Amino acid sequence: MDWDSIADAYDSFSAGSWDVPFRIVLIIIIALVATKVSTMAIRRLVAKATSRATKIHVADLRNSNDSKEVSDHLLENRVSQRAHALGTLGHSIAVIGIWSASAMMIMAELGINVGPLLASAGILGVILGFGAQTLVADYLAGISMTLEDQLGVGDVVDCGVVLGTVDEVALRYTRIRDFYGVLWYVRNGTIPFIANQSQGWTYAIIDVALNYNADLAQVRDVINKEGQRIAHDSSYDTIFMDPPAYAGLEEVRGDAVVVRVMAKVVPDQQFIGARLLRERVKSALDNAGLHIPLTQMQIVDGRGAQ
Repeated sequence: MDWDSIADAYDSFSAGSWDVPFRIVLIIIIALVATKVSTMAIRRLVAKATSRATKIHVADLRNSNDSKEVSDHLLENRVSQRAHALGTLGHSIAVIGIWSASAMMIMAELGINVGPLLASAGILGVILGFGAQTLVADYLAGISMTLEDQLGVGDVVDCGVVLGTVDEVALRYTRIRDFYGVLWYVRNGTIPFIANQSQGWTYAIIDVALNYNADLAQVRDVINKEGQRIAHDSSYDTIFMDPPAYAGLEEVRGDAVVVRVMAKVVPDQQFIGARLLRERVKSALDNAGLHIPLTQMQIVDGRGAQ
């Protein structure tokens, strides 16, 4: 064996055996770098959007007469939350796109004809689509909810399945913790509606029963004065947005009348606000001599005696 034969064999081996693995490794390295760069770029965009967001303090919006302005300012506070949600969605799409293209390039380097494979994959996708319709619906619903900002982490929502606080919004499911501490995993495709109680503002509503003969004008005056005291109490800056007020007569019963009290409150604070409102209104009514009626029951025995 002469040196020319050895050189020819080495060239053939290098061209046939090392060139392809080298290109495959290069494709993988480029995919890793592209994934890292896209991740850093998305994080930078999210950080930039978050830093530009104007943070509005709830205390600055108390007792505002312009409900639309208040709602707009509070929705601006969701810019950071929305940016993180969109960043997560963009990162998932970028990773899937980069590695799908890399897989196709690697198969081409291995001599696999990608054209027929794509055609067969299309047919297989149609077949699998019928069996994975719910999975596809979950992903599409997750993308839609994220893009439209229907809900976010920390929101109090009623999705028709459970009422609670959102822990995580993924593409396939939404994780919600109810007010008993139970963690629910709700598939996005099964959510019929979303009642979000954390966007803009909401109401704390309580109903109070009083004696049938109670002076409603006095009741209104007592409740509204207590509402003004609450409005000027700085300890409630993060809860109430305007003075709680007498809303009107809600129900008339044989033994009592029921009046309603309403207050505009900060998102996520409607339950705490309602509890505090009950305490303050009850104390104010008690001090004014307006008491909740006692339910009386008559017990009659078989002989008609009471």
